[in-house]
Amino acid sequence: MDYELMMNGTVKIGQKAPDFEAITTMGNMALNDYRGKWLVLFSHPGDFTPVCTTEMIAFTRAHTYFKQINTELLGLSVDSNSSHLAWVYDIYCKTGIQISFPIIADRNGEIARKYGMIASDISNTQTVRNVFIIDDKGIVRTILVYPMNIGRFVPEIIRIVQALQMADCSEAMTAANWIPGQPVIMPPPNTFAKLQQRNEEIQCNGNGISWYLSFKEPCQECKKIEEKN
Repeated sequence: MDYELMMNGTVKIGQKAPDFEAITTMGNMALNDYRGKWLVLFSHPGDFTPVCTTEMIAFTRAHTYFKQINTELLGLSVDSNSSHLAWVYDIYCKTGIQISFPIIADRNGEIARKYGMIASDISNTQTVRNVFIIDDKGIVRTILVYPMNIGRFVPEIIRIVQALQMADCSEAMTAANWIPGQPVIMPPPNTFAKLQQRNEEIQCNGNGISWYLSFKEPCQECKKIEEKN
């Protein structure tokens, strides 16, 4: 599988995240080090660049919120570890902000190519702004790709993790613009009898528009998880 991914650079939602070991600004790390936690693995085109600098600061400021939802951050670019360290230090000297998560030095591009982070139409070496949300079992749950000139909106990444965790816990789905505290969408019924029953429930409770779209409040266990977040 790893060899195939190296050749194709294709990672899909629902598959096991490709394993790796890497040198980072906080020592040697491996993907398995994050097992049991959710992980936001994101790439940036290069050190000492303007948009990337704002993103590193934004992710650091939001790191506490990610930790509250059992999620860690891990950056990556094809720059060297020395370059990462110099950049992180420069950010600290200029702003007083200490980057609170590791940044992978993927000098030969092995991890970037394994995850398909390099868009050959744009650059053969620089990574575009990819985001891979990997769950606590090591499964890829979300993939986002941004162009080089557009910074990421960190609150939306937090919301996606919260939505995934709520959907998992409640065995349901989340609607457009869902935010924590709102009802979730019930899976559609799979038999005609259940369809009729669902429509009766909607008529009685007013919790939907038809059998294929109805809502429910998350169970108490899921609400407790949400409250902690």
